[in-house]
Amino acid sequence: MIGTRNSRRPRALPLELRWDAHRPLPTRWVIPDGSRQRLPGKPPSSGLDFTAWMHALCADVAQRCEELRHILMPRVLLTFTPSRNRSRYGLQARVTPLRFRNGALTRRHGSVDYQVQRFFVNESEMLYVLTFCLPRFLDQPFSEKLITIFHELYHISPAFDGDLRRHPGRYAMHSRSKDRYDSRMAELVKEYIADHPDAEMLDFLRLGYRELWEKHSGIKGVVVPRPKLLPVGLAATRAAARNQENKPG
Repeated sequence: MIGTRNSRRPRALPLELRWDAHRPLPTRWVIPDGSRQRLPGKPPSSGLDFTAWMHALCADVAQRCEELRHILMPRVLLTFTPSRNRSRYGLQARVTPLRFRNGALTRRHGSVDYQVQRFFVNESEMLYVLTFCLPRFLDQPFSEKLITIFHELYHISPAFDGDLRRHPGRYAMHSRSKDRYDSRMAELVKEYIADHPDAEMLDFLRLGYRELWEKHSGIKGVVVPRPKLLPVGLAATRAAARNQENKPG
């Protein structure tokens, strides 16, 4: 009926998201058209679990690379996000911090405190979400894939407190030169490969998306919602109430 307004209030987003044996992390196929098709029922035994393999590789990188040994991979959630198209250009990966500067749980803006949603996996709190854009990332050259991995891991704060590594000056994330930043990542990759006793751990990165799909009868991985920035505390509650009252009838 014209003029009728839905009286139900929007559902508040939770401050915490938890996954465990009873509510496992959601798993999806990696498919090229960018849609988010869910695996039917329990994930099949076939298929390459990209996020599991990548988690193991990142743990190995953190163990072998002196500059990354502060990273504790059990507290980093590995996920993927679907590519919107098959172009090789665009987002390859991102690391999302789950805390603010110096590991603070909340940050004040105006009169309201804000918090990033907290993620827990089997009762362990995650401090970072490391996400790869698939299948786009898989269609990059082998060396570029490794540089991207090191690039994202290097963003993690040396304090491993849920914040990002911050460089002095205006260019806090990549220092003064992103090219120099990536050149340093290329040096670390070269050292890592030269000193690696188990080359087979890297084999899945040597193949493109279609080759991996055919070899393993599919590619799957974990997909979770991107962490939301949410207001918390009494001031947030009052602000939400005022917004509700000021909505047109």
